[in-house]
Amino acid sequence: MSKLSAAFLYSIAVAVALNFFWEPGGIYASGITGLAQLISTITKRFAPFTVSTALMLLVLNLPLFVLAWRKIGHHFTVFTIISVVLSSLMMKIIPVTKLTIDPIICAIFGAVLNGAGTGFALKNGISTGGLDILGIVLRKKTGKSIGTINIIFNAMIIFAAGFIFGWPHAFYSALSIFINGKVMDLVYTRHQKLQVMIVTSHPKNVIEAIQSEMRRGITIVHDAEGAYKHQEKTILFTVISRYEMHDLESAMYHSDPHAFVSITSAVKILGHFYEQPHD
Repeated sequence: MSKLSAAFLYSIAVAVALNFFWEPGGIYASGITGLAQLISTITKRFAPFTVSTALMLLVLNLPLFVLAWRKIGHHFTVFTIISVVLSSLMMKIIPVTKLTIDPIICAIFGAVLNGAGTGFALKNGISTGGLDILGIVLRKKTGKSIGTINIIFNAMIIFAAGFIFGWPHAFYSALSIFINGKVMDLVYTRHQKLQVMIVTSHPKNVIEAIQSEMRRGITIVHDAEGAYKHQEKTILFTVISRYEMHDLESAMYHSDPHAFVSITSAVKILGHFYEQPHD
């Protein structure tokens, strides 16, 4: 699927999540979208004018577009702009519709829709703007994730929901943010790292197959011995992303279908791990 199609589908998902569930239920989203909702709500209640969430989403992303253009890449930035502009347009085009005002239903279904849309966009190489850009820049400069900034942003949004809508809505917003993240992780798996151990009698075939399927370094341990038949084996270690699981299975099937392969989640990776560039 093309990046433009992915951006379009994401824009519909986030607009429906916002206008069908989050707005009617008084639920705040995470990140920049939630901040845009917060500012929109404040202007409705305390200012003589109203700024829509759609417009605020675009305005808040403008400085991040400049950051992405300078620090990440032009191709990446162009598609990010397309994604955010389409999202803002869809938020204006698709009307607010009260299917239900039950905050739990609104929190869950809004989160599922937005999480699936965001994960799908990321899986197709599209950034949804906002904190994604800060995360990539920080990871390039420091090697650290944007976890702390995400926590601060979302905590602020949850407390704002408590003060404006009442504390039950703060908890519903927290529930929505949590579900949104889990659904996004289910759809977008590229950032999840797996440690792979392969015990094989055909190490050259396996190494060639893996390195032709994916760009991964491999550590080789020679002279291993199986305890059952006392046959000489070679142990190979590598780290892949969960997104590459199918590529690994294909490589193993064609190189040594009888090899023993153990795959575990990697808690933390230190050192160099190749990631496909954004631009």
